[in-house]
Amino acid sequence: MNRICAKTLLAANIYELVVEAPRVARKAQPGQFLVVMSDETGERIPLTIADFDPQAGTVTMVVMVIGAGTEKICSLECGDDLYALIGPLGEPSIIEDYGTVVMVAGGVGTAPIYPIARALRESGQRVITIQGARTKELLFWTDRLKAVSDQHIITTDDGSCGRKGVVTQPLVELLRAEPSERVGCVYAIGPAVMMKFCSLATQPFRVPTVVSLNSVMVDGTGMCGGCRVEIGGETKFTCVDGPEFDGHLVDWNLLLSRQKIYCEQEKCALETLHKEVS
Repeated sequence: MNRICAKTLLAANIYELVVEAPRVARKAQPGQFLVVMSDETGERIPLTIADFDPQAGTVTMVVMVIGAGTEKICSLECGDDLYALIGPLGEPSIIEDYGTVVMVAGGVGTAPIYPIARALRESGQRVITIQGARTKELLFWTDRLKAVSDQHIITTDDGSCGRKGVVTQPLVELLRAEPSERVGCVYAIGPAVMMKFCSLATQPFRVPTVVSLNSVMVDGTGMCGGCRVEIGGETKFTCVDGPEFDGHLVDWNLLLSRQKIYCEQEKCALETLHKEVS
């Protein structure tokens, strides 16, 4: 049950895990997520479904080590079993006739962007992907994104690969393009601050902008309330109402402040884990 059948180091502290989960793979849709536990006492970690193969009966997750829970998951090897894998959870992405769609992937946001871009391309949309990272060494799945994109743009903060700069620069250029290239929708997934500035960039052009707020989830089932967000003045729960929302309606300042709530607890958990290991 939930056996890891492949593990790949994609970049520093970023791992790709392919897990046997036939029933989940049959039901999974782009935009949905899983709740994963490494062991009986492990933290419940919400992770976006980065890929799924109903025929092989597998789901793929991309995990970045940032705390005790993700470190324990990434310490598992091929042949090991996850204690729990629950899903698919959350509302799937809405695949509509947008014409031209711009997919903006920041850092680990590349993983959730990929299945959505693939579904949009398969539905006949023109897909332009902007993939950004701080440096070349943190880029991954560039070939996968290129394969499902009509145009693939790479940016790095330090200029070590592609264009030097941030993802909002080519995004604004595309939005200013001729009417024949008019963008019908923008998907932005990555760090919260990146999604905030992508939403601010698209707002003057009145282009619908979808963001995924999966990074603020805790329990993943609507029980804890830890993923509360304010959308258009209303309180929503990311795990059951999302994880995708209208980026123009998100209270970004509130969301960014809420991301810091558990920093001290996360630090203590990581220190405790390292003491146990040593």
